[in-house]
Formats: sequence, C-alpha cells, structure tokens
Amino acid sequence: DVQLQASGGGLVQDGGSLRLSCAASGFTFDDAAIGWFRQAPGKEREGVSCISSRDGSTYYSDSVKGRFTISSDGAKNTVYLQMNSLKPEDTAVYFCAAGGSVLLSNWDIDVEYDYWGQGTQVTVSS
Repeated sequence: DVQLQASGGGLVQDGGSLRLSCAASGFTFDDAAIGWFRQAPGKEREGVSCISSRDGSTYYSDSVKGRFTISSDGAKNTVYLQMNSLKPEDTAVYFCAAGGSVLLSNWDIDVEYDYWGQGTQVTVSS
C-alpha cells in the first residue's frame, strides 16, 4: 500500500516558521511529482508547491513564492516544505500528494495526483 505521511504542522505566531515533512512508503519519489496543497475552512483546496524528482524543478503559488521552499531527500523518501514569514492567511490543513504522471504545467490541480497524505494543521496567529 502507498502511504504518504504529512507532519510538522502546529501553531505559530505571525512571521514564524514551520517545516512540513511528507514521508512516503510503498512509493518511491523517483520519476514522480510531489505537491503540497492546503485547504482553509470554507475555501477550496489550493496548490502551494510542487517538486519534480525528474529534474528537481520546483513550483510555487504566487501567495507563497519567496517565503516557502520545497525540497526532497531521496534517501529518506521524504519531501519538505520550509515555510518562513508565515501569515495568518496561511492557516489551513496542509496535504502532500504524489503522482507518477503529473503534467507539471498543471502542478496545482489536485486531480493530477494519485496519492494523498492525511493532512497536517498549520495555524498562524496574529
């Protein structure tokens, strides 16, 4: 079975930092795209960032560009999302997702991904 385990969420003050982790089992990140999505209460799920293991290319939404950094550790089969300068509007449940045939021009479309983690809550207080 493929499992993605997202962790690292928590409560942080405005301007603070968190690092999310997405660990995979039953699935290798070779030749795959791993994305982070988030969903705030009453809002649709939105793509935050993506990394392609094929060439290491990274993608970010405009709302997090310059503040968040996605990276991967192939040896640990884990992808990280370093989130700096957090804002209250970043508050959401964050999900990681993986897919072997993600069209990278559509990296922020959730149906591109085959597997999803359970989500981790990030709360930024003002």
